[in-house]
Amino acid sequence: MANRPPFALWLPSVIVCVVATATYWNALQCGFVFDDISAIKDNKDLRPHTPVANLFYNDFWGTLMTKEQSHKSYRPLTVLTFRLNYLLHQLEPWGYHATNVILHAVVCLLYLRLCVMFLVPSTAFVAALLFAVHPIHTEAVTGVVGRAELLSAAFSLVAFLVYSNSISRSGKTGWSGLAVTIALVTCGMLCKEQGITVVGICLIYDLCIINKLYGNQLMKVVKASLGAGGQLAMPGTSSSHVGSKALHLAAASCGRTRSIFQRTAVLAMSTLALLGARMYVMGSQLPVFTRFDNPASASSFPGRHLTYSYLAVLNGWLLTFPSSLCCDWTMGTVALVESLADPRNLATLLFFFITARFVWAALIQGDPIIITAFSWMVLPFLPASNLFFPVGFVVAERVLYIPSMGFCLLVAYGWSKLANYAKPSWSKVVHLGFLLLFAFHCLKTYARNFDWESEQAIFSAGLRVNQRNAKLFNNVGHALESQAQYTEALEYFLQAVKVQDDDIGAHINVGRTYNNLGRFKEAEEAYLKAKSLLPRAKPGESYQARIAPNHLNVFLNLANLIARNETRLGEADALYRQAISMRADYTQAYINRGDILIKMNRTKEAQEVYEKALFYDRNNPDIYYNLGVVLLEQGKPSQALAYLERALELEPDHQASLLNSAIVLQEMAANDKVHHDDIDMDSSQNEVNTEVTQWRRREATKRLKHLLQLDPSNERALFNLGMLAMDNGDMPSAEHYFKASVLLKSNFRSALFNLALLLSDTGRPLEAVPFLKQLVHHHQDHIKGLILLGDIYINSMKDLEAAEGCYIRILELDPMNVQGQHNLCVVYVERGDLSAAEKCLQQAHRLAPHEDYIVRHLNIVQSRIAKLIAAQQKKQQQKKVDKKDQHL
Repeated sequence: MANRPPFALWLPSVIVCVVATATYWNALQCGFVFDDISAIKDNKDLRPHTPVANLFYNDFWGTLMTKEQSHKSYRPLTVLTFRLNYLLHQLEPWGYHATNVILHAVVCLLYLRLCVMFLVPSTAFVAALLFAVHPIHTEAVTGVVGRAELLSAAFSLVAFLVYSNSISRSGKTGWSGLAVTIALVTCGMLCKEQGITVVGICLIYDLCIINKLYGNQLMKVVKASLGAGGQLAMPGTSSSHVGSKALHLAAASCGRTRSIFQRTAVLAMSTLALLGARMYVMGSQLPVFTRFDNPASASSFPGRHLTYSYLAVLNGWLLTFPSSLCCDWTMGTVALVESLADPRNLATLLFFFITARFVWAALIQGDPIIITAFSWMVLPFLPASNLFFPVGFVVAERVLYIPSMGFCLLVAYGWSKLANYAKPSWSKVVHLGFLLLFAFHCLKTYARNFDWESEQAIFSAGLRVNQRNAKLFNNVGHALESQAQYTEALEYFLQAVKVQDDDIGAHINVGRTYNNLGRFKEAEEAYLKAKSLLPRAKPGESYQARIAPNHLNVFLNLANLIARNETRLGEADALYRQAISMRADYTQAYINRGDILIKMNRTKEAQEVYEKALFYDRNNPDIYYNLGVVLLEQGKPSQALAYLERALELEPDHQASLLNSAIVLQEMAANDKVHHDDIDMDSSQNEVNTEVTQWRRREATKRLKHLLQLDPSNERALFNLGMLAMDNGDMPSAEHYFKASVLLKSNFRSALFNLALLLSDTGRPLEAVPFLKQLVHHHQDHIKGLILLGDIYINSMKDLEAAEGCYIRILELDPMNVQGQHNLCVVYVERGDLSAAEKCLQQAHRLAPHEDYIVRHLNIVQSRIAKLIAAQQKKQQQKKVDKKDQHL
């Protein structure tokens, strides 16, 4: 091993750091893709309102560890770093990517320090450069969720370096350093599970490299120790019977062995304690994966074991030739090795033969570099190897981040051997080969980073490598679907079905896309096909252990489709009940069933369904929101507000709860005013009630403005802010909010009418006309709008014909409408058609016989008619008199 003072590494350290950062610089422009969506955008554990303690109860994706649907990936420290990112810049991707790039640079520096322990600085520098730019790392560095690998690698390297400094060749132990090592291992394990494997690396380093307990040396020390120990233990035996050399060796060996055993025992007990704690956190349950996640785990002998063995070969191939990289290796990406006749078994045999030959040679010859390289390659890979338990993937490139350390160490070591022992001319070729490899890796990594710019880019890149994975076609379809490109998305979903006909999720995607395209019959057929593929229940076997929760979405989607037809609401309800019977904790089915029951006016049953859902998920804000809606339907605003408040406690950004709680507060404030006006109170009580009313309005305004920060295009929030402004007498603000809501939604019924009413009431009726015309264009049955428009035509524009058209339209919609009938009479009066006005008012009187103003107006019209008749009679009499006078 080579030991160099740290100050000699400053220049290589700077270069490695710059190279690592530059290679991944373009990662800063990437977004959140693939697993980042679940771990970052949809993970409530990142939000400030979520208690930090929740991170230690939930998995990496924000699901409670004890739940069956949890992936059991317990990485609270990694999630904590995501939370810090969110605190600094919310969901801006560049900050998350920048943190990953910085962490990768830190890991490269630590790795350089590790390599210097075993290689000369120049060779260590080569290993660090290869590690810094290896293309297999793009998933770990450019993918935000790869931070778990980065943090685990950093803690593992520091733990190893601390452990190596806590032991000496004389056999002494630095117990404080050992305690720090255990603490670092714990931190690494809390970042990602494979962090615990560094304990094995430390033990191999201790036994095989520091104490050289391998091969012949191990056998000699053990024999000498046992022989000398036996002689020393026999009373009365002369020391002359034991050779002085053997005695010295035995004594030294006993002291060294005691120290080794003590360290090993402490590490072993600590490791067992960590594993026990890990199992406890998991609820003593392994995660449940489907055969689509890891097909080999669902196959039988010998296919399962042959495939598992071949996957080790495939991972080695990716480290050696990282040309065909893919973000997703699940489903049919790697065909199962189902028989001994499969030619891939030859590759497996060759791979394990070479590996065994290397390990055997290293142990026999005592080569510390090869031993260390294989330790870092093999041990961190074991948790992902399916050796101890099935994992939820076939191949995952990011899990090779730590194993690649051993690989790069081995490659650099081999390169140095070639460079040192080759002829000068060949030595130049070896150096040139490294430069070409380094350059190719840099270019490949830099180009690969661009694949992580968007969902469509990463999955399309995967399809260029792999056409056997239906999940990739599905994910490209999802990306297109999110852009409302439903026709193009459908092509990918149909291709996914073609690649794997039994993929339930693909059929669900096809059905949903047909639904979005308005092809409802085909959508229902696709959902029914997906439903038919669900596994059948077996007596005595847990159904929920054999079905992916997301596959049950077929019931939700099919029920939502059926519920479009109100005559089939009962069928939709039956589908939800069937989904609940399959998984009693399927809370989304409860929520959707409650919605259906509300549509069926069975609000009491809906309330019971939501309360049942709370039994399984008491921290779901959607359930509390829906309970609030039910209580509003039942006319219980105070109780409804309590549930909406609880939803906001759990998720302060819950948009539906923000809107509806603000509306409830607004309505309560309006009712307060009516109540205060109707009841006499003393001044102190009135002051208190006024303050409560004002607080409700302020709180409603605050919540609506917060909602606009989350969703600036929420027209309902703008409208209700306008209504609050009107309640507060702030007409300019009300006008602003109403116009903003109308700009967002041109057919917004309430906003258009209230804006027109505000303009009319503030003396600007002509400005109200365009909005009223817009209102009746989109909503031809809006009677109040027609009445207001007719009034403006009469009073402000003197357009009696247009006003008459408005009122006639009203009476066509509602022949019993008194106000429309009366206003039509006014048109006739204004036109001077008193006869028509009288008939009109008589009809209005028949509609509302107790309305005094109609009687009064009818009397006025009849009085005018009488006067006109009298005047006409008088005029006719005068004409007769005048005619007589002419004859005389």
